[in-house]
Amino acid sequence: MDPPPRRLAAPLLLLLLLLLAAAPPAARAWKRDEFRNCNQTPFCKRSRTRAPHSLDAPLSVSAGSLSVSPDGSVSAELSHPSRPRPLVLRLSALPPHALRLQIDEDYSTAAPPHRRFQVPDVLLPDIEARTLHLPKPKTAGGVSTVALSSDLDVVVKHDPFELTVRRAGSGDPVLSFNSHGLFDFEPLQVSKPEEETWEEHFRSHTDKRPRGPQSITFDVSFYGADFVYGLPEHGSTSLALRPTRGPGVEESEPYRLFNLDVFEYLHESPFGLYGSIPFMIGHGAQGSSGFFWLNAAEMQIDVLAPGWDEAATPEHGRIDTLWMAEAGVVDAFFFVGSEPKDVVKQYISVTGTPAMPQQFATAYHQCRWNYRDEADVDGVDAGFDEHDIPYDVLWLDIEHTDGKRYFTWDHSAFPNPEVMQRKIADKGRKMVTIVDPHIKRDSAFHLHQEATDKGYYVKDANGNDYDGWCWPGSSSYPDMLNPEIREWWADKFSYENYKGSTPTLYIWNDMNEPSVFNGPEVTMPRDALHYGDVEHRELHNAYGYYFHMATADGLLKRGEGKDRPFVLSRAFFAGSQRYGAVWTGDNSADWDHLKSSIPMVLTLGLTGLPFSGADVGGFFGNPEPDLLVRWYQVGAFYPFFRGHAHHDTKRREPWLFGERRTAIIREAIHVRYSLLPYFYTLFREASVTGIPVMRPLWLEFPDDKETYNNGEAFMVGPSILAQGIYEEGQKSVSVYLPGKESWYDLRNGSPYKGSVSHKLPVLEDSIPSFQRGGTIVPRKDRFRRSSTQMVNDPYTLVIALNSSNAAEGELYVDDGKSYDYQQGAFIHRRFVFADNKLTSVNIAPDSLGKKKFTSECVIERIIILGLRSGAKKAIIEPGNQEVEIESGPVSLRSGSSPVAPTIRRPNVCTADDWTIRIA
Repeated sequence: MDPPPRRLAAPLLLLLLLLLAAAPPAARAWKRDEFRNCNQTPFCKRSRTRAPHSLDAPLSVSAGSLSVSPDGSVSAELSHPSRPRPLVLRLSALPPHALRLQIDEDYSTAAPPHRRFQVPDVLLPDIEARTLHLPKPKTAGGVSTVALSSDLDVVVKHDPFELTVRRAGSGDPVLSFNSHGLFDFEPLQVSKPEEETWEEHFRSHTDKRPRGPQSITFDVSFYGADFVYGLPEHGSTSLALRPTRGPGVEESEPYRLFNLDVFEYLHESPFGLYGSIPFMIGHGAQGSSGFFWLNAAEMQIDVLAPGWDEAATPEHGRIDTLWMAEAGVVDAFFFVGSEPKDVVKQYISVTGTPAMPQQFATAYHQCRWNYRDEADVDGVDAGFDEHDIPYDVLWLDIEHTDGKRYFTWDHSAFPNPEVMQRKIADKGRKMVTIVDPHIKRDSAFHLHQEATDKGYYVKDANGNDYDGWCWPGSSSYPDMLNPEIREWWADKFSYENYKGSTPTLYIWNDMNEPSVFNGPEVTMPRDALHYGDVEHRELHNAYGYYFHMATADGLLKRGEGKDRPFVLSRAFFAGSQRYGAVWTGDNSADWDHLKSSIPMVLTLGLTGLPFSGADVGGFFGNPEPDLLVRWYQVGAFYPFFRGHAHHDTKRREPWLFGERRTAIIREAIHVRYSLLPYFYTLFREASVTGIPVMRPLWLEFPDDKETYNNGEAFMVGPSILAQGIYEEGQKSVSVYLPGKESWYDLRNGSPYKGSVSHKLPVLEDSIPSFQRGGTIVPRKDRFRRSSTQMVNDPYTLVIALNSSNAAEGELYVDDGKSYDYQQGAFIHRRFVFADNKLTSVNIAPDSLGKKKFTSECVIERIIILGLRSGAKKAIIEPGNQEVEIESGPVSLRSGSSPVAPTIRRPNVCTADDWTIRIA
């Protein structure tokens, strides 16, 4: 096949790309002028300059069109005399408190040549089956009211159109749509007027926009909210979304949702990064609410400061937002809850629960771009053992391949990949290799030839296979919107197709925004074409999602549906939680990026992605040793815990910074391994409810206003609070401990009062971390080479008593790898301490299936923090066995002193019902 004309300049362009790749990180850092701002983005510029209620053609509900459809939804027609076609509105309800609003053009008359894109495969397939039947609207005085639930109404104002979700009893609004009259829906046009130019230009790139402008804009207001949160991904040290327009706001861009490959991104910026989730949560003392817009086109969102609309007295407790998208339809969900967990659960009920990871994936991962060869892999693996540091996964970046051809190996550096993997697996460890979406355009590469022959690539605006540039040079990209192509891609992960892979090899999807080095804003042109004649602009933010989906399906097929996949993806969209983990991308080795990692990971958890983390140490640059140590101490609490570094950086395996720092890093990793039973239990909760593993303080303490914008401290589950050290040479730190109950230092069990900020000295060997009074945390305190080797080790229970001398917690255990748990093969226990008695109760439902899971693991220590009695003995039932209560260390690390009452060797089985009574 003759190469397209643009490839005539390939040698020169390749040289430039190679020089770019070889440039030091600073030369490739994020530059503002490489990416479009709002003023350079016509739909954003148009929308942002409109004043409230200033549209010449506000839409209204056509008289008599509001009715209940046969499917139980409420439908209506939105129109204006100047529009070529009316809009069709549909309202439907999902239990318990979710409203769905859909608006699209009416294609029954004067239909344009193309339909607007509606994002498939993101919402759960049973969503229509779960839709409730709405009652007939009650209409009076140009306003129609529909009962959403027993305590919520939907109020539709006809002219101009406005929608409000309000509380049925009080009439208080919770959420509103178009209350400021900014709803604009640019109609698709049949043909371009001769005098109108649709082309858009940015730097050297031209977007011909053959289908014309088709943007959508509207305002959404959150009532009773002190702050709003969400909209990943952007860099910020603030957990709450800061206002971007209005009085007192310096010049700011909107929050941009447009998946981009951004080198060394700014730690404080609303510009878009690698993933996009158009989901926002409002929270305040009056309750919580959420808004989700299913749209994969570029989106820009303003958070508006009070008085932005020039109101003389801005309404207290209301936050207004402006949502702008380049294309698509309105498919929006309004969620209402009495607390924020309700809102998160409702969002998850629409987009799907997170995948349950394998046990190994929740442990420590070691990565670098790149480990050079098999000898390097052997040396790193041996180094962890030599220094008594556990790890579970070793990663290989792009250099392991044959010339950046994915599913291949560099046979000089990795001549025996299966042997290499098996040597790692003998210690219970796994490996991960990278597989990116760009396929090298090489006629000798079977994958490229097959994709070309089958017509499986994304097309350019002229209908030819799109040819862009990435790591291999000239590359093309599979059209993952097409289910047939996703199925084809999934087959490539079989052992037959991926030569040299083994059952212990898992996958990393990078560059799947998709990144195109010579494309506009380092991504694919917006006028490229996908399956179904869909323009790339319409699905851009979901491309990585479909790639992640296809890869996870490939590992699922490889394991014949028995092995849980592990796939890490850089790009993401709503629903990505169903397919694996994500990380915050190419961060930098500086203190600001360490600090910003906390609100970034917390925001990912709030928006459905609980399995996330940041590269420990920073990807770009060389962290000073103290920064690296502090990052490990924080990273030990990330849900996804991985050290990673750029190939231009100095080697930074944990033992390369002197004996003292090696010991501190070892301790941080040991903390993670001791808490793996607790983390795994939290991942189980996330897989059922969507409640994240790592949580903002206000998710657990929704009434405590002191927590609402705290982005430095965080919860791990309901029981542990931690706060990083984010400044070099810091001598003291203020830590706010919420709630009325006491907190206990994780290191030594010392108690601290709740609802108080404590000024604490900064210690070299740990960060401030505490267990909440009233909780029970399961641990494993014997350290092995990997989590796999800890499977049969005994447990420790740490009981932290509250003011009522009570506590409770949970432990979830399964085989750590298969899907047998879906058929009942797991142990799920609740531990309750009350009236000086600890009880283990089975909370696993009986109706899941016939498979069983058994474990001989026992509990070998029970530590009781806050016990005021001087009891010396405990009685175990059944059996009436008497055991001693001794003073023992809170942790088994060196230097720990006996500080807490400890029941040693009760040896009760985790799978059994039992009671231990303090005599």
